[in-house]
Amino acid sequence: MSEHMKYQRVLLKLSGEALAGPKGTGFDEATCMGVAKQVKQLVDAGVQVGIVIGGGNFWRGRTSNAIDRVKADQIGMLATVMNCVYVSEIFRTAGMDTRILSPFACGTITELFSKDLVRTYFAENKVVFFAGGTGHPYFSTDTATVLRAIEIEADVILLAKAIDGIYDSDPKINPDAKKYDVIPIQQVLDERLAAIDLSATIMCLENHMPMLVFGLEEENSIVRAARGEKFGTIVTAD
Repeated sequence: MSEHMKYQRVLLKLSGEALAGPKGTGFDEATCMGVAKQVKQLVDAGVQVGIVIGGGNFWRGRTSNAIDRVKADQIGMLATVMNCVYVSEIFRTAGMDTRILSPFACGTITELFSKDLVRTYFAENKVVFFAGGTGHPYFSTDTATVLRAIEIEADVILLAKAIDGIYDSDPKINPDAKKYDVIPIQQVLDERLAAIDLSATIMCLENHMPMLVFGLEEENSIVRAARGEKFGTIVTAD
């Protein structure tokens, strides 16, 4: 592995909204291609990359009591499948080999998740997309991200968001919001900071899974994160 990369195996979580770019919905091809070019640098350096993508560019959960929560969450799971299919094809255009795994059958679109299959694909230098969340309602893609990171024994979760780190309050509302450079996962839990949801935070704490939270729009942010540069917010899990 390249001496310039700190991590050997990473779980990259991409925000669906961030991939939508300025449009806020659907896909922004230039944004997705920018992500692909960065991930290609990681793959070329020998880093094994798993990816979870949120579904917020298509579906933000139940917005009406006319829709059952379980059905709303299932729509969200399918939104993540669409995102993975699209982004994996952009990755292939950029010169990478990809596979899409999901916890439920999608015909020939995805393969069923198994840790052994992930190991095989990583050994073959493939980028593995984890679609469909956990496969169950009431769990977000945050929880799916942490679950997959633990299962594949990732060194770190790289959380690429539309915001450049973790703040003590919403910076969109409070112009004096303080950004954390380093914060323990216990503090994130205690203060209910909106980095990831509560279930995912507890899983990180219990399984000692560190995270780096950063803005996807920042220049070369994914590569910088994989190099271990100190930017965004480092969430320690010791």
